[in-house]
Amino acid sequence: EERVIRMPAEWEGVVPTEVFLREGKKIVDEASKSNIPLRLIGGVAIRVHSEDFDELAKRLGRLGPNEQEYTDLDFMAYAKFRDALRKFFESNGYRKRRATLSSAATQRHIYFHPDGWFYADVFFDKLLAANHPIDFRGRLELDSPTISLTDLLLEKLQIVSFTEKDLKDTLLLLRAHNVAGGHAPETIDEHYIAQLLAKNWGFWYTVTTNLKGLRKTISGMPELNETDRGDISSKIDKLLQAIEKEPKTTGWKMRSVVGTKKRWYEPVESSQTIGEFGIWRL
Repeated sequence: EERVIRMPAEWEGVVPTEVFLREGKKIVDEASKSNIPLRLIGGVAIRVHSEDFDELAKRLGRLGPNEQEYTDLDFMAYAKFRDALRKFFESNGYRKRRATLSSAATQRHIYFHPDGWFYADVFFDKLLAANHPIDFRGRLELDSPTISLTDLLLEKLQIVSFTEKDLKDTLLLLRAHNVAGGHAPETIDEHYIAQLLAKNWGFWYTVTTNLKGLRKTISGMPELNETDRGDISSKIDKLLQAIEKEPKTTGWKMRSVVGTKKRWYEPVESSQTIGEFGIWRL
């Protein structure tokens, strides 16, 4: 589909990070005025929720110097608002991309920004384009303008081919928030994560492998200072302890016997698929 891009000359072809943060919040805000629960997910959501740590975000440099930090806005919504959302985006000048697969059309919509700056990817009920699909039914009300911090963390840690931008997003999220039991503002809920993983060995294996990988990697990162490293390390340990302590289900125990001899995740094709546990293998 033809995509015309019109942007201010001073941007020099790079959409500034501020634009993604501003537009993301504005879309959620406008949708809520129409009583549509829409929430930001992904890297932009983590940045929006971690504004007090903007200096760290800049130090981490998500995609390296002079690169456009974000390429799209990702949202989660409930499936029953599918038609309302189409009307909402179209009334705001967005163009819906024609769906090629009928099943994909029911799971997500893609809309182009009126000036072609980015596209908005809207998922319904579940994040199915994932190694470990996450169900958001009944969870969008926990926070705004983003999904809950707990879900933001799970959204990153469920990725089997972890990339550098996933690493940096996750570090920012952990550094900027507390880890504790129960749902509280500005807090990642360790109990919810532990309970979820105690039922699903595959999800447990991916998350714990990624947390251990993160812990190992931060020691050699020049972008982090000693305070950052200590803080993030202690939060990773806290999460791993909570996950460890949680009693596992019979299904979890049975699946653990087979281990990684059998594929424990859903494959997701991405443009830069780099094999299992991408970054930790490099």
